[in-house]
Amino acid sequence: MRAIWKGAVSFGLVSVPVKLYSATESHDVSFRQVHASDGGRIKYQRVCAIDGEEVAYADIAKGYETEDGEMVILTDDDLADLPSTSSREIAVEKFVPTDQIDPMLFEKSYYLEPEKTGAKPYALLRQALLDADRMAVVTVALRQRTSVAVLRVRSTEAGDVIVMQTMMWPDEIRTPDFSIEAGEVKDSEVKMATMLVDTLAGDFDATEFEDDYAGAVEALVKAKIEGGEIKRTPTSTKSSGEVVDLLAALQRSVKAAQSARGESGPEDEDGDEDGDEDGDDAADEKPAKKATTKKSTAKKSAAKKAPAKKAPAKKATAKKAAAKKAPAKKATAKKAPAKKSAAKKAS
Repeated sequence: MRAIWKGAVSFGLVSVPVKLYSATESHDVSFRQVHASDGGRIKYQRVCAIDGEEVAYADIAKGYETEDGEMVILTDDDLADLPSTSSREIAVEKFVPTDQIDPMLFEKSYYLEPEKTGAKPYALLRQALLDADRMAVVTVALRQRTSVAVLRVRSTEAGDVIVMQTMMWPDEIRTPDFSIEAGEVKDSEVKMATMLVDTLAGDFDATEFEDDYAGAVEALVKAKIEGGEIKRTPTSTKSSGEVVDLLAALQRSVKAAQSARGESGPEDEDGDEDGDEDGDDAADEKPAKKATTKKSTAKKSAAKKAPAKKAPAKKATAKKAAAKKAPAKKATAKKAPAKKSAAKKAS
């Protein structure tokens, strides 16, 4: 993991230098919006809703829409005057009982790792939280905005770790605007419901649950790749993400398997099979291979029909012709000095 923030937890006169790590990550399956006929990615343009013209990114400002639909444009100078902080302190405000905080308030979770110089005060804070069975309510500046968070201890395979969980503001929790009228509940129904609860009672184990949707999507994608249902486009680009990486790995595996069997694989990005730029080499290469096969066959048949003594005869004829041409070369060599002497007289 990579630390995303460094600072210090301060409670009283004690300061604990720490590093902050994101404790969670999303494994949601993501899809691309593409053209159904050829698989091309769908692009979006920044178009003004009033004049219909495309707007450059430099001309885009932040706007606040009022309840009656009016738009208030905020400039960079306006935003610079807003209250913000870049403090590197996680300030403990108070220690509260664990059961007083509604889990609905929790938002994002982070692990706190102590710096080498803060290992002892970190262990002190961790043990104090465990012994008191309380959470520390803190204020912290993340992304230049002050947030309320809690510190609590979580048991992991690596040991007990202090976790910081940012919290939503109270006015961000919605109040339900509906009422439930269930009528009179009979004692016998309550007794049966209690029996059902006792029957299904148990301890929570997160490993008992898995994301079957993501697994089903991966299996579906793998089946389509093995079936050759792939769209390759000239503008295809490598992108990150677990599913996309899986597609690339599976596709390479399919190509390797097809090559081993002598089958032609799916086309590459420019529409040919050999990965060249203009797509002509592949078309030229295949006929060349066929012609080579035919020539080798013709040579074998000619070797069978031709007598073995003809080959020396051809070599002898070639030697005689070379012998006749040899004197001509010597004569040419003799004329060269004459030209050099003529050049000396001219000088």
